[in-house]
Amino acid sequence: MIEKEVIVIGAGLAGSEAAWQVANSGVPVTLVEMRPFKLTPAHHSGEFGELVCSNSFGALSSDRAAGLLQKELRFFNSLIVQTADKFSVPAGGALAVDRSKFSNALTEELSNHPLIKVKRFEQLDLPGKENITILATGPLTANELANKIQFFTGIDACHFFDAASPIIYGDTIDKEIVFKASRYDKGDPAYYNCPLAEKEYINFRNELIQGEQAKLKDFDKESANFFEACLPIEEIARRGVDTMRYGPLKSIGLWNPKWGDLFDKENRVKNRPHAIVQLRMEDLEGKLLNMVGFQTNLKWSEQKRIFRMIPGLEKAEFVRFGVMHRNTFLESPKLLLPTLQFIKRETLLAAGQITGTEGYAAAAAGGLLAGINASLLAMNNKPVTFPDESMIGSLINFISNRNQILSNQKKNKFQPMPASFGLVPELTKRIKDKKLRYKAYQERSTEALKGFKKILDSRFEKDPLLIKIN
Repeated sequence: MIEKEVIVIGAGLAGSEAAWQVANSGVPVTLVEMRPFKLTPAHHSGEFGELVCSNSFGALSSDRAAGLLQKELRFFNSLIVQTADKFSVPAGGALAVDRSKFSNALTEELSNHPLIKVKRFEQLDLPGKENITILATGPLTANELANKIQFFTGIDACHFFDAASPIIYGDTIDKEIVFKASRYDKGDPAYYNCPLAEKEYINFRNELIQGEQAKLKDFDKESANFFEACLPIEEIARRGVDTMRYGPLKSIGLWNPKWGDLFDKENRVKNRPHAIVQLRMEDLEGKLLNMVGFQTNLKWSEQKRIFRMIPGLEKAEFVRFGVMHRNTFLESPKLLLPTLQFIKRETLLAAGQITGTEGYAAAAAGGLLAGINASLLAMNNKPVTFPDESMIGSLINFISNRNQILSNQKKNKFQPMPASFGLVPELTKRIKDKKLRYKAYQERSTEALKGFKKILDSRFEKDPLLIKIN
């Protein structure tokens, strides 16, 4: 065991992954978490890795950016993705989890690790530079520590407003109206679907737009900075009559067998519902259902009234109403190296959504790299950067000072970014077919990571007591 310790502040997805990677490298960890003694505006428990928004990690297939990122994380023994796989629930082509079992398992695994010491208190300041520290406090960093971080960096933090969807009890929906199906019948039926006729849709949209909003501190409707991938449903509704129908309420590819054949006698597609609201299972039994794409800032009483206008949800009972909260993140390209070390202090690293990555797997990726590099620093070895050809490497490049070489980032304000093929370097040979192109990205990533893994293992092997990453 290495005598030098690593401090991880925050036990969300990034902090949990970082602590796991450090401890599995033979380095002792102190994992600091303020919950449950102090909760954030979005958290409900003191469990590690609590998912406050969706329960989905995104597409599973590696020909999608989120799926490739998950595959890369599995290659490096990611605790977060392994646990997600273990407690997955049906979600079509996506990796979704039973959020309660997922966070409970993470808490138990990390709390029982012999090299991880869990401390429950609010960290009010950054540890001194003599400590190797990983900052993984997320976008809901408590005010006092956030102020200290801002003082340390000398740069004002950025922010946007994020929202979470409501969750309802599965046994309170009307299954004579709501039908179970996956889009285009891909895989087993994984979603519950609530069809709306045109008049029902128009009335529903009007009520959404006119619904009373919850008041938020620091929230100015005229200048609110929303994260486009997680817009409140009422904001989507305001953007146009059909915006929801081409977004979260699109009916294309969904059909209820009770309605008969999809095609008429002349082999034409029959009239589909005007719109469909989808519900995703939160658990294997379908006891809890998440309203897909229904992030909202409506008052709770308004949510109950308006969402019960959806056919099949007239008697729906809510486990949790949707909420909106302010998410804070660093202007990371000015502050972080591609190793996730701060430029001003090499013993301080950052990981997760506070760095400007978006999505659960992206948070785990930051925790993975920060954990690996904190371990190397504890062993007096040089930190590493992931290959540019990998999704992890490309995502970290975007949020680090490597980003400064991109001319558009000199003109535009830094904004959070999820995994995307638009971040990875172009292939040497242009491939027009999209499926073949994404397959080529995947194959290139795999080869690059195999070579990177050998370099990484050689760094760790300098310490004979090290538990190697598998």
